[in-house]
Amino acid sequence: MQAAGQNSALVDNFGRTVNYVRISVTDRCDFRCVYCMDEEMQFVPRAKLLSLEEISTIVRAFADLGVVKVRITGGEPLIRRNIIKLFRDIGRLEALNELTLTTNGSQLPKLAGELKDAGVKRINISLDSLDPVKFKRLTRVGDLSKVLAGIDAALATGFEKIKINSVILKNRNDDEILDLVRFAGERGMDISFIEEMPLGVIGDHDRLEAYYPSDAIKSDLEERYTLIPTTESTGGPSRYFKIVETNTRVGFISPHSHNFCDNCNRVRLTCEGRLLLCLGQEHSVDLRRVVRTYPGDMDKLKQAIRASMSIKPKGHEFDLSAKPVIFRHMNMTGG
Repeated sequence: MQAAGQNSALVDNFGRTVNYVRISVTDRCDFRCVYCMDEEMQFVPRAKLLSLEEISTIVRAFADLGVVKVRITGGEPLIRRNIIKLFRDIGRLEALNELTLTTNGSQLPKLAGELKDAGVKRINISLDSLDPVKFKRLTRVGDLSKVLAGIDAALATGFEKIKINSVILKNRNDDEILDLVRFAGERGMDISFIEEMPLGVIGDHDRLEAYYPSDAIKSDLEERYTLIPTTESTGGPSRYFKIVETNTRVGFISPHSHNFCDNCNRVRLTCEGRLLLCLGQEHSVDLRRVVRTYPGDMDKLKQAIRASMSIKPKGHEFDLSAKPVIFRHMNMTGG
C-alpha cells in the first residue's frame, strides 16, 4: 500500500494534517449503552443514511487526498446489512495503510473471518464490565457471553491487533479496572480507558457525578502494575503506557483531563453524511448533499472535502458541569 494519496494533503488552519477518517455506517445498535444512547432513541430514517456505495465513494475521495487510515464505527457497524461488501471495497484501496473497526463484539463469531479476508487489520472491541449483571446494566440489553465469544473469535482469526475499549463510570464499574487490565493482558491485548464524552442528552446518570478521570484510573493501576510511558501511537488520541507485568499497553483517552486536540489528525463522517470536523463541535459539511447532487463527480466531492479544512476548529469545549450543547448522541457520531 502507498504511504499517501495521489493529491495534496488535507491541512487545516492550525497546520494539522488530516490523514484519518472515522465513519459511522449506522446509528443503530443491538445494545443501548447508558453513556452512548438515551433509553428512548429516535434513529435516522433509512432513506437519509448514506448508502454503502456512497460511503465507498467518499472514502475513495479521502484516499486521493492523503488519508491513509479509515475506521468503521457505528452504532454497531456489523449489524448493517451487506456491511462486508463495504469492507471489501475499502480494503482494495491501495492508498490506504490501514482499515480498522470498532465494534461491541456481538457479531464477531460469524463475521471475524470475513472481516480479516476483506483487509481489516485491527479491531477495537468495547467491553466495560466482566460481570454479567453489571454488563447488562451498562448496556441495558447486552449479553456478556456474546461479547466474550466475539473476543475469542477475533483472537482465533489472527488480526494484527485487538484492543479493548472501556468507558469507566464512577460507582458503576470503576471497581473493575484491574480486572479488565488482567483480562486483556492474559490474552495479549492492549486496553484503552475512555473518559465519558458528553454527547447527547441521556437520562441514566449525571455525567459530572459519574466522571472518573484518567489520572484516577492510572493511579488505581499503579497499585498493582508498573506503567512505563511510551511514544507509541495508533494514530488516535490515546496516551499509551507499557504494562511491564503483561508486556501489553494501556491507553488513556482523556478529552476532559488531558485534552488531545492540539494534534488532532482526524475527521468523522456521520451515518447520514455529515462530515464533522470535531467530535465536540458542530462544524460540518453535508457530503450526502454533494454525492447526491453531483453523482459520480469526484472533483466536486474532493473540492468539498478540501474546503472543509477551513472550518475545522482548534478543539472541543466539553464541560461536564453544563447541559449538553451537542445534542447528537455518540451512536450517530461514531466511537
